[in-house]
Amino acid sequence: MSVRTLAKAYDAGTSRENLAIAEVSFDVAKGEFVCVVGPSGAGKTTLLRCLSGLLVPTSGEVRFEGTPLRAVPDRLSVVFQDYSRSLFPWLTVNRNVAVPLRVAGVGKQQREARIQEVLHAVRLGDVGRSYPWQLSGGMQQRVAIARALAQQPDMLLMDEPFASVDAQTRFDLEDLILEVRRELDITVVLVTHDIDEAVYLADRIVVLTGAPSRVQEIVDVPLERPRTQLGTRSSEAFGRLRRHLMELVTTSS
Repeated sequence: MSVRTLAKAYDAGTSRENLAIAEVSFDVAKGEFVCVVGPSGAGKTTLLRCLSGLLVPTSGEVRFEGTPLRAVPDRLSVVFQDYSRSLFPWLTVNRNVAVPLRVAGVGKQQREARIQEVLHAVRLGDVGRSYPWQLSGGMQQRVAIARALAQQPDMLLMDEPFASVDAQTRFDLEDLILEVRRELDITVVLVTHDIDEAVYLADRIVVLTGAPSRVQEIVDVPLERPRTQLGTRSSEAFGRLRRHLMELVTTSS
């Protein structure tokens, strides 16, 4: 993915115009894990929606696999923060995961095999007949991730996907997405307000300024993989990166 001089203004051309993103440019290489951080109100969710094709930028360009983005491409999936609103409560887990496969016209036999594959990937192989409301918050978010993976996307965009769960579940989901990313060899762009989470997950971190946002710095994260919650987070290198990012975010608020 390539983002070039992207800008987004709400109510553009009117007296109420609100410039959320002034100018943002960066690239995401195939297989890379990139996190986006910035102060509150920096337009992180707006940026992600522009990257996904859900929101049309005011100016600039997003290219996905070399093609200018005009709508949500077939090879891209999005996971949102509010899992309780993104799942259909009247459908079982299996049928929730099946939704994008049905839309794509995937046959029943292939569809059922794919459902079991992605549920196994997110460690939910035995809850297919349950309904979302019968599951914990962390399990519901795993269902949302499984559904996003169902069509075997090349890129996964995630908008603060772990913000609504408790700390221990958040750690579990962080490790899960690292495992899924490694096993399925997908590219991930994740927006988060949590500096520690960004350092733990990412290969590189795009740091935005306050609104209207620009790219303040792109920080490499040269921590060894595989990463562990205790070992990685207690290392000196993790602490140095964390301090540097905190300084960037707090001084640009």
